[in-house]
Amino acid sequence: MRFPRPLLLALLAATSLTAQTPSAPAPDITGKWAFTVNTDAGSGTPTVTFKQQGDSISGHYSSQVLGERDFKGTFKDGKIVFAFSADVEGQQFTMSFSGVMEGVDGMKGNVDLGGMATGSFSGKRQKP
Repeated sequence: MRFPRPLLLALLAATSLTAQTPSAPAPDITGKWAFTVNTDAGSGTPTVTFKQQGDSISGHYSSQVLGERDFKGTFKDGKIVFAFSADVEGQQFTMSFSGVMEGVDGMKGNVDLGGMATGSFSGKRQKP
């Protein structure tokens, strides 16, 4: 059976509109990142290493001011949240980060030093 050309083109167009495009894989933030942190209390350039398993993340925060800190958090729908306990000169607090991805190799967001200071952060993935 032969279809008239306009009908055939219409059928092909309708078929391509209903075909589903596979979604892109969710980004994986695993790796070493260089952060820039700016707060009311000062600024720093820590190194942050992430390990991602599904929506859960864990990792290590390393800075001259806060030293070495392990953390846990979540990464879902391009949004990242993580926190760790720290102390400066005997003052204990929880440092919390919440942000969003900027492409596959960048992120930015807000940081809270247990209510004592707030600020922003940005991170760039380091090439292996």
